[in-house]
Amino acid sequence: MGAPNLKSNDYYEILGCPRNADEATLKKAYRKLAVKWHPDKNPDNEEATKNFQKVSEAFATLSDPKKRQMYDQYGEEGARAADQMGDNVGGMPGGFAGFGGRPGGGGGGVHHMSQEEAAEFFAHAFGGGDPFGGMFGGMGGMGGGPGIRFTSSRGGGGFGGMGGDPFMEMLGGGMGGSVRGMGGMPGGMGSVRHSMSSVAPKAYDVIPQGTIVSLKGLVNAAIHNGDRGVIKKYIPSTKRYVVELEDEDETLSVKPENLLQHVHVHIHDIQSQPELNGKTGTVITWCPNKGRYNIYVASMKKVVSLKPGNVILENGTVARLSGLESRPEMNGRWGTIKEWIRDSNKYDVQLSASQVIRVKVENMIL
Repeated sequence: MGAPNLKSNDYYEILGCPRNADEATLKKAYRKLAVKWHPDKNPDNEEATKNFQKVSEAFATLSDPKKRQMYDQYGEEGARAADQMGDNVGGMPGGFAGFGGRPGGGGGGVHHMSQEEAAEFFAHAFGGGDPFGGMFGGMGGMGGGPGIRFTSSRGGGGFGGMGGDPFMEMLGGGMGGSVRGMGGMPGGMGSVRHSMSSVAPKAYDVIPQGTIVSLKGLVNAAIHNGDRGVIKKYIPSTKRYVVELEDEDETLSVKPENLLQHVHVHIHDIQSQPELNGKTGTVITWCPNKGRYNIYVASMKKVVSLKPGNVILENGTVARLSGLESRPEMNGRWGTIKEWIRDSNKYDVQLSASQVIRVKVENMIL
């Protein structure tokens, strides 16, 4: 696939796909771009919203065989004509009705997809899956990130309802073997015959290999802001992570503050919306000006904005201490969540092999 061109008006160029691309290639391109530019991942960003609408409109047209044929022959007007002829949008997931020929919709001229239509299309595009998280689930053999699985305090493995994730195949090809090799596999990071003294001690302040992340706040490589990837390793000498980008051979060396972990979480103690309690979701962004996470709840197909105190990070997540008033010198340090204590809504956090502290849930920030 070529590079997406969001300044183009050509649907294929917008998605970065050749004109002979098959359905799987088109969907893969759309999924990547729609998640990157989703308005809930980019709050108060007008450019992101417009890009989201644009890629959604492109895929909505090209994913339907009849509309694609008309588009290939006559351009946008041809695709809209297919809508006006009342053809069933066979390529639309979940019975999505299209955007140009909706009842009561626009008459003449080209009708571009609205933000509401783009959001509705996105919600239907992946069925009941979670388009924001678990995209590297096909690499189940790796020993890495906590975002891959969730262990409930009530027992049982995995995130209920996370099956059928449309992102399971992402990076499953070229990267799968190399990432799995990091866990001490033959040909990977060393032989199991090595003595215990040769094994590096666990670093509790380092985000695990295999964790799914998005890039943010990059200056010299700003074009990659919003792109997603997987952490391959941490380099102590530079205090940077090596991140391999999704669907690309490129790696970047990134500071911790330029990473957002897409981990799975458990929603707890929402008084105003009790129907959310007990739901699981995926962190899609952190809004520092509001002090809230945007969480995608796959079972409800919606995004909710929640305070850290209502978002329970899973055991094994590495997060940053913040807002400690009694011990301000600890703020900014990273540690691994060992356990969530439900009764007090606190975490036991491991900072080193010999140091564990107990802090409020709201004092651990991704």
